[in-house]
Amino acid sequence: MNCERCQEHIPEGESYDHRGKTLCEDCYIGAMQPPKTCDVAAVHSAKAHRESLGLKGTEGLTDLQKKLYTYIQDNGKATKQELVDYFKLPAWELENQFATLRHCELVKGQKIGNEIYLVCF
Repeated sequence: MNCERCQEHIPEGESYDHRGKTLCEDCYIGAMQPPKTCDVAAVHSAKAHRESLGLKGTEGLTDLQKKLYTYIQDNGKATKQELVDYFKLPAWELENQFATLRHCELVKGQKIGNEIYLVCF
């Protein structure tokens, strides 16, 4: 059987039911405790960790996180829907990636007019 969220194979006996969907352990944990973008402790922890490793800018990010950051940087701003469509990501995956970029103080949300955009710090 496959996870209904990420489509990965789930070994027998290792699935979880959540709101009528069969999920793998990682997706179940993500559904139960999604990352919070505005988390002061996470920002402090991420900044301290990156500083201790000497990481700057996009160093230490995943390829997807680097691509998201570069897209926003090159375009000046982007809506979440624009990023979901361009990178063909599920909305929950974009939220996870955005949380990491926000904790590293690389990308933040900004309201422009009636729309909320992701912009670089």
